[in-house]
Amino acid sequence: MFNLILFGPPGVGKGTQSNKLIEKYGWIHLSTGDLLRSEIHRQTPLGIEADHIIKSGQLVPDEVVIGMISSALEANPHAKGFLFDGFPRTVAQAEALDKLLSLKKTAIHLVLALDVRDEELVHRLLIRGKSSGRKDDSDETVIRERIRVYKSQTFPVADYYAKFGKVVHVPGEGSIDDIFAALSREIDGKSEKAA
Repeated sequence: MFNLILFGPPGVGKGTQSNKLIEKYGWIHLSTGDLLRSEIHRQTPLGIEADHIIKSGQLVPDEVVIGMISSALEANPHAKGFLFDGFPRTVAQAEALDKLLSLKKTAIHLVLALDVRDEELVHRLLIRGKSSGRKDDSDETVIRERIRVYKSQTFPVADYYAKFGKVVHVPGEGSIDDIFAALSREIDGKSEKAA
């Protein structure tokens, strides 16, 4: 089993690249954003609470997210691996994820961090907001707050995994195919060493 975190701020292209990586490597895609949006769409109590938190630009509580991840791991015991997209978002979540994976006799093998300039992120998200209908992508103030929260609460996750030699930074600007090729090179090199 090979477990990867695709890391970066909102609008960096994690969703696009995740889809391509899942297709190539056959992993299970764990996107907490997709799981939460499903709850919001179904108007579950969790979804209603999460919608309010997300619209204010803040993060959903750790215990909710960890519970969703644990359930997904248990539901897929024979997976080739998991691609974590948008999780962990805090060092506390990273520590909790490592403990959870250790209990399941596996670990995070690689963290690929996509790097994109802030102004490009705002531009991408505003464009996405016009086509997706996502309210959190249509307000520049909320977008900038999401980027600020990412830098203060989520970026330290890269420092946490860097202590274990698991982080590789990949430029997230350029063509989708060029970025995908760069990500694939890093995965292939790491998975060969892990084998």
